[in-house]
Amino acid sequence: MSYRTIKLDHEGDVGILLLNRPEKMNAISDEMAIELCEALDELNRDARVGAVVITGAGRAFCAGADISRFEAGIEARDNKAGDVQPRSRPRLNWIEQVRSGKPVICAVNGAAIGAGLTRTLPCDVRIASEKAKFSMRFVLVGIVPEIASTQILPQLVGLQVSADLMLSGRTIDAEEALRIGLVLQVVDHDSLIGSAIELAQEYAGIGPTMLQETKALLYRNSVEQDITLVTRREGEAIARCTGTAEQREAIAAFREKRQPDFRSLRR
Repeated sequence: MSYRTIKLDHEGDVGILLLNRPEKMNAISDEMAIELCEALDELNRDARVGAVVITGAGRAFCAGADISRFEAGIEARDNKAGDVQPRSRPRLNWIEQVRSGKPVICAVNGAAIGAGLTRTLPCDVRIASEKAKFSMRFVLVGIVPEIASTQILPQLVGLQVSADLMLSGRTIDAEEALRIGLVLQVVDHDSLIGSAIELAQEYAGIGPTMLQETKALLYRNSVEQDITLVTRREGEAIARCTGTAEQREAIAAFREKRQPDFRSLRR
């Protein structure tokens, strides 16, 4: 599939999704919002791909929503007596696609502002360049946080830190993002993509069924208060995994004192 606002590439069995509006600091237009979902769906369906890296072209990861989207929302409200309608379904699908698909690493190469930050939060891991900056600046542009960030950000960095970031809209640098747990690593700018691909390749070397089962458990159980239900889900997943080709390969590799070859099972 061809895209106008993003680019897809591959490095071995890692799919690379590049936000590609550098002249706009990769601000998210309606077209990009749809293409992001379509591209991630394409990568999730591609048996050659074991993990995904998302990054931005130019000096920004993503500067947030294109200002024209806010202007269109104001115009729509002015032209209607009722409330502005909720945002389109493709934006909501982003969380579902990320959480139910292959491992996703965000390589934050520059500014990740507003929607540019909330797009990363449902993803599995965030790695930042030393040049990266982050802001939940929604209150500064007259709106509130979105893409479930009012739930996900407190899970990552805690309620008090989330309140500070959301209520102030202030911008933090990469080192502070690392300190509060927003990102997993901060690396030299020139080694960012290589570091992200290296980690993605590590994930891609795991069996695809195990990855999906583990992600499903992690994201369902992290917000589940019923611990009995948590353990039941784990037991059901273990039952589904027992006897799979991946488990058989893992056991054979252990007996034969070699590394398991899970990659061949994706084909």
